[in-house]
Amino acid sequence: MFKRVFLIVMDSLGVGAMADADKFHDEGANTFVHVSERCNGLNIPTLNMLGLHDINADIIGTKKVSHVNSYVCALNEESNGKDTMTGHWEMMGVLTTKPFKTFTDTGFPQELIDELEEKTGKKYIGNIAASGTEIIKQLGERTLKTGEIILYTSADSVLQLAANEAVVSVPELYHLCEVARELCMKEEYKVGRVIARPFIGTNKDNFTRTPRRHDYALSPSSYTYMETMKDHGYDVICVGKINDIFNGVGVTKTFKTVSNHNGMEITQEIAKEDFKGLCFVNLVEFDSEYGHRRNPFGYGKCIEEFDKDLGDLIKLLKDDDLLIVTADHGNDPTMPGSDHTREKVPFIAYSKSFKNGRRIDDRNSFADMGRTIIENFKLEKKDFQIGSTIDELLKD
Repeated sequence: MFKRVFLIVMDSLGVGAMADADKFHDEGANTFVHVSERCNGLNIPTLNMLGLHDINADIIGTKKVSHVNSYVCALNEESNGKDTMTGHWEMMGVLTTKPFKTFTDTGFPQELIDELEEKTGKKYIGNIAASGTEIIKQLGERTLKTGEIILYTSADSVLQLAANEAVVSVPELYHLCEVARELCMKEEYKVGRVIARPFIGTNKDNFTRTPRRHDYALSPSSYTYMETMKDHGYDVICVGKINDIFNGVGVTKTFKTVSNHNGMEITQEIAKEDFKGLCFVNLVEFDSEYGHRRNPFGYGKCIEEFDKDLGDLIKLLKDDDLLIVTADHGNDPTMPGSDHTREKVPFIAYSKSFKNGRRIDDRNSFADMGRTIIENFKLEKKDFQIGSTIDELLKD
């Protein structure tokens, strides 16, 4: 039995369009391959050593290697969707059949804005899909004069409220988000998350978002494998936005991050500690900074930085540790628009104790990871939870 499991999500780093990608207008998407092509190859010795080439041989910068300490394949998403919450919830045994609502193309209905203004006494401007840093540059100076709140969305199922801390206090912004969250529980507006985005600065050239962001997320729609572990006394340590994605459900400890590198530094520190259970990590910069902003070159540099950090983490792992590296969807920065892409995701499972590592058959659900993790700890799944055990990991 593995004592500790590290599950690291490279947010949005897909490895090729799923068979049903046409239903999502994502035919031909391949985040990892297309990034590697635009960058004329990637310097990723750690991922190469782990067998990434066996998942997709078209990733430039990889080659065929023997990887007896790691099992690899691609995972298909069983749920109907391609967003953050759907992917992460599925990893923990939750099937989503109805995608979360997005308002990327239209903005939110005027009826919602009117009701929010009536209940809060504030005026809201923006109401478009936008980069958070860009919309603050565009509208931030106006809000300093008027006290209005910037309201925007993205390709994700989110409603975000941004305000300058000099005009709207952080507790007040949180209250506004709580009102918006309540309104967005209605089916016609139901988004996965409402996010408070406080910022500081005096003009568009020095506006900066602060670390006092706060997410108001929906709780998972059913009992998760994280709850299974927590309820049986195991640690469920979360790094990055995992706690927000699950609305704190099933979490025993959480750490916020400011970057992918910071997230990996925190994970490395956790690896030096003694615990029994799961360390669940999300590295969001792949998605937020480079995927949505259609920046393949920045994406490539981000992958290379992660590769180095991953190598440093592996040096800290023990014989009874299991490391899983995966993603939650795609976000091909060479595709039109700024939306996620419906893709298979990589699955890399590494342990110093493995002796027969190789490429295994692709799997049909992200939930196979969560099911395997609880099986490792001799815990049972609920009848309604999805996922099948990846036997190779527990029998090696």
